[in-house]
Order: sequence, then C-alpha cells, then structure tokens
Amino acid sequence: MAREAKPLPADTEGPALKRTLTTPLLYFFILGDVLGAGVYVLVGQVAADSGGAVWAPLAVALLLALLTASSYAELATKYPRAGGASHYVTRAFGPFAGFVAGFCMLAAGIVSVAALARGFGGDYLSAFVTLPVGLVAVAFLALLALVNARGVKESTRANVVATVIEVGGLLVIVVLGGWLLLRGDGDPGRLGRLGTPEKGAAAALLSGAVLAYYSFVGFETSVNVAEETRDPRRSYPRALFGALATAGAVYVLVGIAASAAVPTARLAASSGPLLEVVREAGGVPPRLFSAIALVAVANGALLTGIMSSRLAYGMARDGLLPRFLTKVLPGRRTPWAAIAVTTALAMALALTGSVATLASTLVLLLLVVFLLVNIAVLVLRRDPGDAGHFRTPTVLPVLGAVSCVVLATQVEGDVWLRGLLVLATGVVLAALVAVRRSRRTARTSGAPAATGTDEPASRR
Repeated sequence: MAREAKPLPADTEGPALKRTLTTPLLYFFILGDVLGAGVYVLVGQVAADSGGAVWAPLAVALLLALLTASSYAELATKYPRAGGASHYVTRAFGPFAGFVAGFCMLAAGIVSVAALARGFGGDYLSAFVTLPVGLVAVAFLALLALVNARGVKESTRANVVATVIEVGGLLVIVVLGGWLLLRGDGDPGRLGRLGTPEKGAAAALLSGAVLAYYSFVGFETSVNVAEETRDPRRSYPRALFGALATAGAVYVLVGIAASAAVPTARLAASSGPLLEVVREAGGVPPRLFSAIALVAVANGALLTGIMSSRLAYGMARDGLLPRFLTKVLPGRRTPWAAIAVTTALAMALALTGSVATLASTLVLLLLVVFLLVNIAVLVLRRDPGDAGHFRTPTVLPVLGAVSCVVLATQVEGDVWLRGLLVLATGVVLAALVAVRRSRRTARTSGAPAATGTDEPASRR
C-alpha cells in the first residue's frame, strides 16, 4: 500500500509550458487523435471477428474506453502537467512504477509515429506518386517535428483542419450507406447478425470489442497537453468526454453503414473496407479516399508525436529521464530537446523495418498503462488536491481496471511475448534509474548508498 508522500522535490521541476489551448482546440485534439487512420481499415477486421453487427462491438468498446477515460479526467484536472500516466503513477507508487508506465507510453507512442510514417509512404501515397518508403518516412517525420516545435497551438490548429477532413470522409460513408439502403441495394438484416461460424454471439462480441477498442485509444495522449490548457479543470473533462462521445457516434454510424452496404465476407476480406462502400455506392472518386487516408495518417502522427515529446519532457522533469530533455525553446517554450530525441528514435524505427513486429504490442502496452492509471486514481484519493477538480465515481476506475485485464486475456500469445520483452526492458531501465537516484541521494546526504529502491521522494 502506498504511503502518504511528500511533495515532488524542487529539482524535478522544469520550465513551465505556455498555456494556449482552449476547450474547442483541446476537443479537436482528442477527437483527431481518436479518429485516426485505423478506422479506415478497422471495420473489416471487426466484421471478421464479430459478424454483420459491426456496430455492437464498437458501442461496447466505447463504453470500455469511457471507464478509463474517467480516471484520466480526474487525474488530469487534479495534476494538470505534462507527463501524463507516468506522473500519476509516480505520485501513487513512486518513480520505479512511474518509469515503467512512462516507458510503456513512450515506447507505444514512438512506435506508433514510426508506423504511421511508413504508412504515409506506402499504398496511399502510391495512388499519387511512387517514392522510397524510407525517404518519405524520414522527410515526413522531420516536417512533423518542425510543426511540433513551432508550438502546440499551431499544431492543434492544423489538427482542427485535418480532423474536419477525417470526420467529413467518415460522414460521406454514412451518407453513402444510407443512400444504398434507400435505393434498395443494401441489406439491413446484416445489422442483427452477431457471431461467426467459429464463435457464438457473446464470444464474437467480446472479440470484436477488443479490436474496436484499438480505435478508441488516443484519448490518453491528451493528458500530456493539460499543462498547456488555459483552464484544464473546466476544459479537460468537457473536451475528453465530448470527443469520445463524438467519435463513438461516428464509429457506430460508420459500422451500420458499412455492414448494411457491403456483404460481411467481402467487408472482412478487404484491407480498405470503407473503400468498398464507396465502390458499391458510386458517385465518389476512389482516389478521394486515398487523400483522406493520407490526411488521417499525418494527423495521427502529428498528435502522437506531440504526446511522445511532452511525455519525455514530463518524465525528465520528474527525474526519470535525462535532464537535457527538459530544454525548451526560449520564445515558443516548446520542448525542442524531447521533440528532437523522440523524432530521431521514430526515424530509426521507420528505417529499420522492424516497426511491424513492434506495432502489434502497442495496445498491450497501453492496457498495462491503463491498468496502472485506474488503480492510481484510487490510491491518490488520499491526496485531496486542489478544490474543484473532476472526481469520477469510485466504481468506474474499478470497472476500468477489470476491463483492462479482460481485454488483455484476448491478446494473442506471440504479442504477449513481444510485449513482455518491452516491459522487461522498461523494468531493467527503471531499476538503473532507481539505483542512480539512490546513489545521488546518498552522496548528497552523506548516508550510505541504498542497494534497493528506497521510498521515493516524489511519492504522494
């Protein structure tokens, strides 16, 4: 059980980030991160696992995501600073656990950016021009880093435009699906068919919900810009729940439209399921969806890049990563060192071609983080914090933790193996950080160096 701790030491503080985000900008930030490139390929995979009633697992996934989102809403308004899950877990359980949580988030974010960069240079771009994927990925990441360094306000304004395009493309699918039904070409009967030859209705619903849950992750990245939000206690819960509700409604409508418009087997076999709706309906150029997908990929990479750099900055400020990463640009006060390092790592992953083997562990790593966050919000209830922060009903974090365990049981064994290797790396690095901090503390106090992980100064 975590003991009540002292305030974070002064040496973990760094330069404050500039507060520029309003509620609408934060709303679009979260919505753009959730409505990422995955939705353009997700529907077919969900159909393969759940059957024709694609909307049902999407709705279940939304409810599961809202459980963990409620924990993030409480913690982000209670401790509005960059670092996110790492900062919360550090306060609850100490820097060792905080480092592991932050490492999982950081690894997932960097791998995601690298994968999106390779996706940007792949088939969607080939519809317009053919260039080496590695070259495109590096140039793409360099450009995103410049946008990120210019300022979060400018980045989120670009996100508003991109999000409108993404949502517009999905609404086109909804309209086309309705048009197909009105002209008698669709089959609304598929909307009630839940289950596959291999799975019954309940098993198919859970299996489909695991895949659908992938499409809702992204909301957790927004806590890393809470420190740059003008009034986080008021703005963050509204933006978070509003964005998730919007994304959930769009996903369910897209699932209904796609399932009713296209036969389930054809939907499941397609790597571009929404393009099948476009082809079935006619009237919209197929290349248009390639352009929309490129916007979605670029937007997702930009927002995840913002998250990764702010997370690295926050961990460094908590003393979990090198102090160098807390350096910010004098005028714009953006964390240029963290941006440069996370971008360089993403470039390395994009060029090695090993991103595909790491990307499948991303969701498992996030489930580990979500489990820790849901428990941390309960542990940190002993710290009242400032008055006026959002407080979620106790039952929701409990259900959120249970949902993470249930979803993790549906992850395949080979993914678990890769995920455990990443977790083991994080644990080893956390131990090294703990030993270094212990020795530094011993030198400062004149006491003998500890051999284990003493009670951290930053625990609350």
